[in-house]
Amino acid sequence: MNALEVKEISKSFRDVKAVQKVSFSVEAGKIFGILGPNGAGKTTTIRMVAGVILPDEGEIFVLGSKDIQQIQNRIGYLPEERGLYKKMKIIDQLVYFAELKAVERKEAEEQAKYWLRMLDASDWANKRVQELSKGMQQKVQFVSAILHNPDVLILDEPFSGFDPINVEIFKQIILDLKKQGKCILLSTHNMEQAEQLCDEVCLINKGKVVLSGSIYDIKANRANDTVICEYFGDDNIQDLLTGVKILSFTQNRIEFRFDHRTFDLKNFIQQLLARVEIKKIELMAPSLREIFIEEVTKAESL
Repeated sequence: MNALEVKEISKSFRDVKAVQKVSFSVEAGKIFGILGPNGAGKTTTIRMVAGVILPDEGEIFVLGSKDIQQIQNRIGYLPEERGLYKKMKIIDQLVYFAELKAVERKEAEEQAKYWLRMLDASDWANKRVQELSKGMQQKVQFVSAILHNPDVLILDEPFSGFDPINVEIFKQIILDLKKQGKCILLSTHNMEQAEQLCDEVCLINKGKVVLSGSIYDIKANRANDTVICEYFGDDNIQDLLTGVKILSFTQNRIEFRFDHRTFDLKNFIQQLLARVEIKKIELMAPSLREIFIEEVTKAESL
């Protein structure tokens, strides 16, 4: 049985159709990504699944229940707009949030201390939130969402405010929770992070589903037309790249997409070898970001 079932939900705010006929399902032990640019409808979808707002149309089942309010203790929710009490001590705040989810005070204190220790933040336990950096506040907010050991975890832009080191730490925590059998719904505009974490994704633009499915299937249906090349030597190779779409071009590294019908990749490599020493060259399917842009462009041209 799916831990989460979303069936053709829609939501409008006055004349704005924020979400239109969105459907997806998520199994326990899977990470499902809701992806799209800012304003695409991701947060509205997340809020409906979390029970913060109700859909105008459609149905949502969480752990088999249509009454999401009745199972809130089994749901962990990290909202996009963070909500911490600035003058309250961190340890007291974490315990308070856990108690709201029916965790006994002693257990809540133990779990709060455990997570603060795990995140190298034990020294901050008796600090007030207003004394913390944005990144540290984000850690506290994240811990408050998982402290009661929920079966379903709903994360809206979970890495916002984190530096690269903490992003990696929390990616690993999310993957560990997945191994424990948690159902994880993750909203992000960062396609690269989604590729690294998600089993399946739903790409949304202007409130509508543009593309959905497993990362593997989405990429398997695309031609291997993306090249990543790293090299030593002369950086002036622009004349070899006529007719390709350059995705990034930095010193001694280039990423581009090409059309098999008009671009001779073998000839490009031979000419490149005559000028530079190739460190790495990789032929692959386009990134999720490129696929999303392609699908949105296609949809808007219809």
